[in-house]
Amino acid sequence: MAILNTIRGKSSVLIIVIGMALFSFVFAELIKSGDSFGAEQTVVANVNGIDIQRDDFMNKVESTERQNAGARSNIQSMNLVWDTELRRVVLKNQFNKVGISVERDQMRFILKNNLASFDEFLNVDGLFDENKLNEFIANLKEISPETSPFQGNLINYDNWVNFENNFSQNASESNYFNLINSGLRSTLFDGKTNYHFQNDNADIKFLYFPYTSIPDSLISVSKAELKGHIKENPKAYSVVNSRDLKYVKFDETPSKQDENEISIQLTSLINDKEEYNTDTNKTEKVLGLKNTNDPESFINRYSDIKLSSSYVFENLFSKETSSKIFNLKIGDLYGPYKEGGFMKITKLLDTKMIPDSTEVRHILITYSGSLNGEQVSRTKDQAKFTADSILRLVKRNKSNFKKLLNLSSDTQTIQLGGIRKFPYNAEAFGKDFRDFSFDKKVGRISVIESTFGFHIVEILSKTKKRKAVKVADLGLRIESSERTIDSIFNVASKFEVMASKSDFTNVANENDYSVRSINSIKNLDENIPGLGSQRSIVRWMYESDTNVGDFKRFNLQNGGYVVAMLTSNNKAGLMSNEKASITALPMVKNKKKAELIIKKISGKTLTEISNNQNQNIQTALAVNISSPTLSGVGNEPEVIGNSFGLEIGQTSKAILGNSGVFYVYLEKLNKAADLPNYQAFAENLSVSKTNNLNTKVYEALKDASEIDDKRSLFY
Repeated sequence: MAILNTIRGKSSVLIIVIGMALFSFVFAELIKSGDSFGAEQTVVANVNGIDIQRDDFMNKVESTERQNAGARSNIQSMNLVWDTELRRVVLKNQFNKVGISVERDQMRFILKNNLASFDEFLNVDGLFDENKLNEFIANLKEISPETSPFQGNLINYDNWVNFENNFSQNASESNYFNLINSGLRSTLFDGKTNYHFQNDNADIKFLYFPYTSIPDSLISVSKAELKGHIKENPKAYSVVNSRDLKYVKFDETPSKQDENEISIQLTSLINDKEEYNTDTNKTEKVLGLKNTNDPESFINRYSDIKLSSSYVFENLFSKETSSKIFNLKIGDLYGPYKEGGFMKITKLLDTKMIPDSTEVRHILITYSGSLNGEQVSRTKDQAKFTADSILRLVKRNKSNFKKLLNLSSDTQTIQLGGIRKFPYNAEAFGKDFRDFSFDKKVGRISVIESTFGFHIVEILSKTKKRKAVKVADLGLRIESSERTIDSIFNVASKFEVMASKSDFTNVANENDYSVRSINSIKNLDENIPGLGSQRSIVRWMYESDTNVGDFKRFNLQNGGYVVAMLTSNNKAGLMSNEKASITALPMVKNKKKAELIIKKISGKTLTEISNNQNQNIQTALAVNISSPTLSGVGNEPEVIGNSFGLEIGQTSKAILGNSGVFYVYLEKLNKAADLPNYQAFAENLSVSKTNNLNTKVYEALKDASEIDDKRSLFY
């Protein structure tokens, strides 16, 4: 009682403490989610000092998702909008600096050019009427935010403003890139230089000391040397903010017991059985697969594979089952057997002798409402009347077939005489068309209806008949049972617990689980190799309280689990020595090997060096700056470039090439004859400079922009 009285006396203190704890919890969650009490709540990104507002951005993402009707994921739609918005803001910044803008008169000119064929803006003479355009815009503004019809869609004033903004953006971009393009014209001097780069050549002799001639075991590289190389080449070793992870995947694979149970379930459907009918209150005999007189109804009721009406040849069955099924007697069964994710029992329904393929010619008469008949005004009855009329003319005289081909809607075959050749199992023009073409005799002519219209068909030839069979596949999809799903969950959970007490990789190896490592996952990535779309894992990796070494179990979208572990938090900047060493270490080693090679070289001429080093002098004829390749060595631009800088008869100093150290002797320089004019070469240079200009300029501007990207707070 004394304790209770004490608690009652301190109740106000407890309320304050609990309230503060709740506030701290909520505040922490707000900070964690990025929804702080400032501008971050309303801004998706800041690009060069310009904010991209969250609400407007999200509305555009939602609109993009609706337009694509589920073809893109939320992240894909968001990235599409982001690319558009980023380009708009980055280039807008440039337009403002240069002073590019689209004023009212230019906008009216642009609209006139683009809307000149729109019915809404044409006068009685069929000409564009700017007054109608002004009236339309004024009306949209007046009824805003209500909508008005435009080209079969409903739009409001905001939609129209966006419409104009797109035109304005395109016009501004065109003006901006044209200005840059005009400043990239090549001069005649440039053309002359380019001409000689392509046509001058040199005959050289050289000594080649490959880096591989020095064993790696003789070269040691310190961490400081490696780090120094990385700092000297920041572009080659710069990385963006990313994460690395490794994971163990637990698939919900059906067990052998699951397969056996499905097999037993299938087997129970073979023979007849007694079932109680709740409608008649009687026990009735139900025919099984073996004795059923209505295989279509039976298969449709019990099977996950629907009955096909087609006959098939032996080669269309799998190698394992073809001979066994093809040699059954009508009514016999084969199975249960496993194939293509199903457990199956196959019943032979019928056999038939059918040609492999047939050749027919046809005239197709489409109608309004038939497939690909959008541009046709005739009705179905009119099309049938036309087809019957053509049939009578063709039957009277088969030479009329070619004369009437111009009436056919199958324009692909008109030049071929209306002829089509196809195998039995091809889709062709539907079942009726196929059955007629294969079942009737050569020379038979008839009108056949399909979804495309009415065909006047004549059978021209057939291949030799072969045996084909019609089967009923009673199939059940092989799926994991609840027992198996629970078992996989337990296995994944057990691994998670064991990994918390020991090393993640060691536990996986001890249990023979495959560990996969994935590097450089960006904060807005959606797909993880081997797992597919797993945005929840990416978000977890970037949460502020997720540390290197942390791991977590996630459900996979298509069933199963993955236990993922964060292995590295890669900050934007230069790579670590460990990650850069894959490419940096060989380069530093080659540099040190070059020093050793040069140190042991004595002599000033090629002959002296050759004698001292017991190395053969090699010859390369007609080497060229535009194609800097040494035969037998490879691409060596440093070597070829230095060769053209030598005087004839001069030996170079050591040249550090891609694959080794070179000493070059210029034997002959073959200069191409000068041209009276280099305009063509200057033009070619100009074209090469401006090739993909827009993309290159934009990418350079984007790389130079200051982008504070907050999208990961919202997606």
